[in-house]
Parts: sequence; C-alpha cells; structure tokens
Amino acid sequence: MKSLIQRVTQAQVQVDDSTVGAINRGLLAFVGVERGDDSASVVRMAQRLLTYRVFSDTEGRMNRSLTDVGGDLLLVSQFTLAADTRKGTRPSFSSAADPEEAAVIFGELIACCRESGLRTETGRFGAEMVVSLINDGPVTFLLEC
Repeated sequence: MKSLIQRVTQAQVQVDDSTVGAINRGLLAFVGVERGDDSASVVRMAQRLLTYRVFSDTEGRMNRSLTDVGGDLLLVSQFTLAADTRKGTRPSFSSAADPEEAAVIFGELIACCRESGLRTETGRFGAEMVVSLINDGPVTFLLEC
C-alpha cells in the first residue's frame, strides 16, 4: 500500500460537480492498494497517516502529527500509485490490486482512520474525481507499507 500525502490548508473532492468530501487543515492522502495488501497493511498505513510528523511545532520543526494537531484527513483512492514506472514510457499496473479487492482494503482503511476520532472524509472509490487542494508548505511525502 502506498499513500502520497500532502499537508493542506483545505482540500475537496468532487464527483459529477458535487462535493463528496472536503477538509480544512490536515492531510490529503492519495492511496494506492497493491496486490498482497491485507488488514495488517491497513492498520500500519492508518497508524502512519495519523502519526507521521509533518506539522510544525513552536520552533518550526516538523514534530507534530495529524493526531497532535487535531487535523482533518481526506482519503482518495488512486490506483495509479501502484503503477510500475521503472521501464519504458507507459505504466504497468500489474502490481495494483484487483478493483474488488482494493475496494475492500480501502474501505478498511477508511474505517480504521475513522476509529481515531479525527474527521475523515473520502472521495468515491472507482469514480472519476476532481481533487482541489491548497498544499501547505508545500509538504508532500510518499508513505509505503
């Protein structure tokens, strides 16, 4: 499982011109589910999303997590993160989980993050989405489990 996270001051996801998820200060996480990801992967990724220190402390150092600052989380499924781009000029998606499997794993991730009590919004799995964000920093990291 991979998550491309961006620290944001706001972000939203629209499907068919309707907002399906929106957050204020927090993290936007694009999530790619790969073959072999399981419940253990979900728990590990949720833990990393909630505790990865990307917010500044009083001295300006990235020492505070989403949980520490009480920020929002926006999870957006993005199978293209599972692409193999090491060769050629066209991505291979052989490492991406099958859509049915990925939907289950992504659903588990949503539930696990919501258990934290932090506001957790989502896009719509498998839909064509328009994602808007204001990246704060800019701060962007790729998390892998």
